[in-house]
Amino acid sequence: MKLKIAIAEDNSFLAKAIIEKLSFFKDLNFKFKGNNGAELIGKLEVNHNIDVILMDIQMPEMDGITATEIIKTKYPHIKIIMLTVFDDDENIFKAIKAGANGYLLKEIDPENLHKCILEVVNGGAPMTPNIALKTLNLLRNPKRIHSIKINEEIKLTNREVEILEHLSKGLNYNEIADNLIISPSTVRKHIENIYKKLQVHNKMEAVLMAQKHKLI
Repeated sequence: MKLKIAIAEDNSFLAKAIIEKLSFFKDLNFKFKGNNGAELIGKLEVNHNIDVILMDIQMPEMDGITATEIIKTKYPHIKIIMLTVFDDDENIFKAIKAGANGYLLKEIDPENLHKCILEVVNGGAPMTPNIALKTLNLLRNPKRIHSIKINEEIKLTNREVEILEHLSKGLNYNEIADNLIISPSTVRKHIENIYKKLQVHNKMEAVLMAQKHKLI
């Protein structure tokens, strides 16, 4: 029985390379490709008779991690392997949390890709060796996971980011108000919200926390 494979990949050159790798194996049947997560989900609504999805992470419109979460909720039978160039802790953690069944780097050769697809269908969780190592290190380092979670949970508005950037330059409430053409009391309200979201108590802590989490 042939395994039905779908791909989410916005780079047409890389997509062709993946499809070519799959074509070497008689037991794999490439069905369709989405240029981003949203397009792939649209195609799955028409045909979700798919065994495995090879999912890129960074794509326009909808990234692979968001798409993984949605697909896993709607079609739990489909196995999803992240196939990406990103091997940083944050992407690995978010992908696993979203429900990914495996995590491979795009440089994988055809034989290993085939082996990993068979492995995931049989209930395994294939990972490129250095990804497996990073995952173990993440589990051994709860502080790192906590830091990623905080980063995930902090959702600042564009205006709040603007105000933080002004704060980081040492401007006071009145100067920020003048620059952004809003009232000082509006600035104060935004800063209160920023403190709550970042779980800090003063300007210095807010700026340091924002810089630490690459918000400014």
